[in-house]
Amino acid sequence: MTLPLVSIVTPSFNQAAYLEQTISSVLQQNYPYLEYWVMDGASTDGSPAIIEKHAHRLAGWVSEKDLGQADAINKGFTRSSGEIIAWLNSDDLYLPGAVQQAVQALQADPGLAMVFADVRSIDSNSKMFNVMRYGDWNLADLMAFNIIGQPGVFMRRSALEKAGYLDLNYHFLLDHQLWLRVAQQGGMQHISQELAAARFHADAKNVAQAARFGQEAFAILEWMQSQPGLKALFDTNTRRIQAGAHRINARYLLDGGLAAPALQAYGRSLRHHPPTAFRESHRILYAALALMGLGRLKDIYYRLRRGKVNL
Repeated sequence: MTLPLVSIVTPSFNQAAYLEQTISSVLQQNYPYLEYWVMDGASTDGSPAIIEKHAHRLAGWVSEKDLGQADAINKGFTRSSGEIIAWLNSDDLYLPGAVQQAVQALQADPGLAMVFADVRSIDSNSKMFNVMRYGDWNLADLMAFNIIGQPGVFMRRSALEKAGYLDLNYHFLLDHQLWLRVAQQGGMQHISQELAAARFHADAKNVAQAARFGQEAFAILEWMQSQPGLKALFDTNTRRIQAGAHRINARYLLDGGLAAPALQAYGRSLRHHPPTAFRESHRILYAALALMGLGRLKDIYYRLRRGKVNL
């Protein structure tokens, strides 16, 4: 069987502290047909020099002003030509063999539009503190805001072209909104292996601007209701989907240290669909303890988030 060309795109902006590791994790893949594009947004922290050091092994790179992460990724998509395509943010990593495993899964089932693998959580020192494990999710699960770790996703280009590229109106859940469109073009399959690592650090959006993720969840909730391809599933899963949006809002509010609003959001999730909310019963407990003045337990919770315990 002929091996397909795989395109990887890395959007980059002032992430020099992590960029070298990211680039190396792609270039050290054991897959022979790989093109790699790095799209830098005119970084001022030395990132262009890091990219230039590897330029002879890249399909191409730029360092120029852009309209943000989605725009940078889309520019890479436009320039690339691989049959399979993915992007890796400039602070994340591929684990050895990731591309090979993704290709094998997609080749085994031509009807798949995308595959997604489990993702490690790492800190600023590349120390693993969690593994984000997923399941055999389908489009309805995505609509209920079961979030997939973006570094573990690989798409078939034909599905991406039909779905359209990233929507520039989204800045926090831009990947999830794209998965909802791509998954309508064919099947999706979980690879029950760890293929990538997502980095959590003080400047990362999922830490620094955690509260804004919920706002985009509700924007996606509204968008889904206007999509003909999602209408039937939405109508039969409305309460579960609404509960999922409130649960995601609560999760990010809690991660941002906003326990009271988080508990209120969990309450709204419970009212819509209790089984969806109770998937995060431990987080509901943490939020309640914080409001009872048990700040020490709250501090332990956040240390665990940064430590070794899988929450």
